Amino acid sequence: MFGYLLKRLIQMLLVLWVVSVVVFMMMSFTGDPVFMVVPIDATDAEIAQARRILGLDQSLIVQYWKFLTSLLQGDFGHSYVFRQPAMTLILERLPATVEMVLVAMVLAIVFAIPLGVYAGANPNGRLSRAIMSASLLGISLPGFWVGMVLIYLFAVNWGIFPSSGRGDTAEVFGFRISLVTWDGWHHIVLPAVTLSLGTMAILLRMTRAGMMEVGRQDYMKFARAKGATRRDVLYKHGLKNALIPVVTIFGLQLGDLIAFATITETIFSWPGMGKLLIDSIYRADRPVIVVYLMLVAVIFVVINFLVDLVYTLIDPRITLK
Repeated sequence: MFGYLLKRLIQMLLVLWVVSVVVFMMMSFTGDPVFMVVPIDATDAEIAQARRILGLDQSLIVQYWKFLTSLLQGDFGHSYVFRQPAMTLILERLPATVEMVLVAMVLAIVFAIPLGVYAGANPNGRLSRAIMSASLLGISLPGFWVGMVLIYLFAVNWGIFPSSGRGDTAEVFGFRISLVTWDGWHHIVLPAVTLSLGTMAILLRMTRAGMMEVGRQDYMKFARAKGATRRDVLYKHGLKNALIPVVTIFGLQLGDLIAFATITETIFSWPGMGKLLIDSIYRADRPVIVVYLMLVAVIFVVINFLVDLVYTLIDPRITLK
């Protein structure tokens, strides 16, 4: 186990280093940040001085070395727009994104797994075909369209849920959390449902495919022959062995939703990291963009590592090497 953890740690550090190079090169060729920190009527001398202060008058290698050493020291720079540490801005918005994604993933799991098991156990039934048609619709419909339809129906037309904002929050361990207030839950329903539909459809189809595959295995026939109930056969013997690809997709979708919930957050004016990213891109706020991209890389690396550990819990035959 120690050898595996050491190997994965080295792999994660290598991946993060490659990401840092890509992010630095991408930021270096996407406009001049000097014009974000100098007045509109700045003279050439003032622009040159600002470029010298920012270190942009040096070679790319020197700039990258300073960039990397600053990252390792936890110095991610200050936002050109908000005049605050970029990491502070991201951490302030992180809880809003995480809580929306968690609610969306819970909704996806609660509906996708049982429906996928049923559709896999009864592939030719009318209800199963209806479920699969609905899942195909969930994959095909774009998230921004679903969000606008939900806003029109449940906020504008019927007035059941609010159309934007996060609602009331309360401080928990130093973070502002909306899930501990009723108003917060009232505001999170529509964005969470919008965010969950695509993932729900994907997990449902993966669960169905896995159940159809394991349903043909001998141990499923033996379980039925021993007199196990249909529920035990499906959930204790079948589902556990069908979960490996589902867990893989779940991990990828979790990271994807945290990283790219930008459209949903923009539609519902949800004050999360995605909306901050969009605003920062519009304003060329490079430090915030860099922090966001590096944090997303860390999230994906950690999630992939945790998924590998979950594999061993689901199937003891899988060993970590």
